[in-house]
Amino acid sequence: MTDRPILAFGDQEYTREQLDGLAAGLAGALAARGAGPGDRVALMCSNRPEWIAAVLAIWRRGASVALFSPSWKEAELRHAIGVVRPSHAVGDHPLLGETGLPVLRLDEKPVPPAGQSAPARNAPGDEAVLVFSSGTTGLPKAVRHTHGSVAAAIAHWRDALELTGADRIQVTTPPSHILGLLNIVTALDLGIWMRLHPKFDLDAMLAAIQADKITVEMAVAPIALALANHPRLESYDLSSLRFIMWGATPVTASVAERVTRRTGVGWVPAYGASELPVIACNPVRGARLDSVGKAVPGVDVRVIDLDTRLPVGPGQRGEIQLRSPSLMAGYLPAGETALSMDGDWYRTGDVGYAEPDGWLHLTDRSREMIKVRGFQVAPAEVEGVLLGHDAVTDAAVFGVPDAADGEAIIASVVLRRDVNPGELAAHVSARLASYKAPREVLVVDAVPRLASGKALRRVLKDGYLTEHSPKEDGGRTTHR
Repeated sequence: MTDRPILAFGDQEYTREQLDGLAAGLAGALAARGAGPGDRVALMCSNRPEWIAAVLAIWRRGASVALFSPSWKEAELRHAIGVVRPSHAVGDHPLLGETGLPVLRLDEKPVPPAGQSAPARNAPGDEAVLVFSSGTTGLPKAVRHTHGSVAAAIAHWRDALELTGADRIQVTTPPSHILGLLNIVTALDLGIWMRLHPKFDLDAMLAAIQADKITVEMAVAPIALALANHPRLESYDLSSLRFIMWGATPVTASVAERVTRRTGVGWVPAYGASELPVIACNPVRGARLDSVGKAVPGVDVRVIDLDTRLPVGPGQRGEIQLRSPSLMAGYLPAGETALSMDGDWYRTGDVGYAEPDGWLHLTDRSREMIKVRGFQVAPAEVEGVLLGHDAVTDAAVFGVPDAADGEAIIASVVLRRDVNPGELAAHVSARLASYKAPREVLVVDAVPRLASGKALRRVLKDGYLTEHSPKEDGGRTTHR
């Protein structure tokens, strides 16, 4: 029914008809600015209903949407524009005015009436969305998804979590990240009622579960740890929840079990990536905390020996590779695509093994990307900013396990003059998104490097883990 609310934001609710009307109006405004089929439109916007309407509007115009994080600073935005080369931009971020692009500002004036153009017919092979990940060069790259791969990911998510139109969810993670986007488009496709939050707030999330009768909650490690440590968790009625999904990082069992003891709500671990949004998931009933689950139907998994590059059998450790209709169409820059493919198999960069009956385990990363709160951080990007400080002559960045964030960023720097390490962390935070700032900055005499000049980040990481005494935090070793 078109008169049934499907979206809530604060005290406002929107029916699908109202949301489509808002999208039609934005599509008309884009048409008036010349945006049309084959274009790429950048979306850089705070969490609000217009974010969803803008995605629908861009698709109505036959264009694809490039999701820009509102947490980005100027250099990150400039790089993303150079990679995607959008023709237009939509949003409410002040930096959009400095891009030189025609910008449709969501707060400028009333949206023009709908009806200026009929919706485009998007084919499965047409580009739909670009989300950003980290490249082997250390700079973010755009992951290209088609309407067909998005539709396949929606079907996988629906089946893995047994989602129906009777479910109710909320979106607290950034919509510009693959998990937020996946939850939104799945909810729209199935007619699931969802609440969009302007930002993450734990008590607001818990209050919404109680008031809105949320049935499926999505969580990443920081949210799980916050739940486990919440002093008043038992004061909230969470009985409407069927389960909480844990994604982005392997489960910290002691944290998950503490939440279950206090609330009675169980967990469903899942595994995905920007390049292939739904890889594996536990069964909704009978989930295990020691595995990311089994591959969802439609996703093929193999494990490749790290040295021979040949497939290995059950129980043998290697790189996890994937095939699926939900796989990305490729990267921008396009040259990055071949580096992440092994024939028609996608190289995840994750190391692990599969049990004989398909249960999948993740044990390490074969690449050096650092995963903070579900976001990939390229060490070279952070190193480049540190080297821009006049006190730094060399730098290398690596990640160490952290119970709250998945990994914490550690920077080793060589200095030409004394400087407070906190100043260097602030230097990064002022130029990159906050989650890319080092948790700790260490002053070293030299950064170990190969003859080629490549920094031996693994040597630095191993030395750090050896020299620093671990602290138990939420059941997992954390280095401060």
